[in-house]
Amino acid sequence: MQKGIIGKKIGMTQIFDENGKVIPVTVVEAGPCVVVQVKTVENDGYAAVQLGYGDKKASKVNKPEKGHFDKAGAGYKRTLKEFRFDDCSAQAGSLVKADVFAEGDIVDVSGTSKGKGYQGAIKRHNQHRLKETHGTGPVHRQAGSMGACSSPSRIYKGKGMAGHMGAEKVTVQNLEIVKVDAENNLIAIKGAIPGPKGGIVTIVDSVKA
Repeated sequence: MQKGIIGKKIGMTQIFDENGKVIPVTVVEAGPCVVVQVKTVENDGYAAVQLGYGDKKASKVNKPEKGHFDKAGAGYKRTLKEFRFDDCSAQAGSLVKADVFAEGDIVDVSGTSKGKGYQGAIKRHNQHRLKETHGTGPVHRQAGSMGACSSPSRIYKGKGMAGHMGAEKVTVQNLEIVKVDAENNLIAIKGAIPGPKGGIVTIVDSVKA
């Protein structure tokens, strides 16, 4: 059975295993999520489950959203995410909690990375700085040669240059779930995951495990 859940990144800490080895973990408040809609191949052309996470005031919900939520009887949710599952046995209105995962599960975690604003080529693409002598200034951290001049007389697409960095979807694969606290809806995942504290993340079964 394929599994997935929406959560909120709480922060990082460390826990000790039975051998006394320290494990760095990221704590995620996973759910509880409500199944808002179940999509089928017959009706929608593909199979998926739409989950809702985080409560929302009724005054903040527009008419189309209100009808969508009322049909499922799921309450008004702040975040909606779709999970493409082939075996969709869930029912609209049912709850998905942290205990859907267990210790030792291998998962993929997706989130929105921290926004860094406009950054240069060194920070954004890990390029080298220019030498600090013989006329390369006044800025030594700017990008160097862009390529040949008369041919092709342009810069190729995809060239690593300065620009907006971060604030994009990032997925970290093959992370291990170290601990699950079903009572408090907390999941401890080994290592770091994308996004700031309080950022929304999705946890799904690993596609490569």
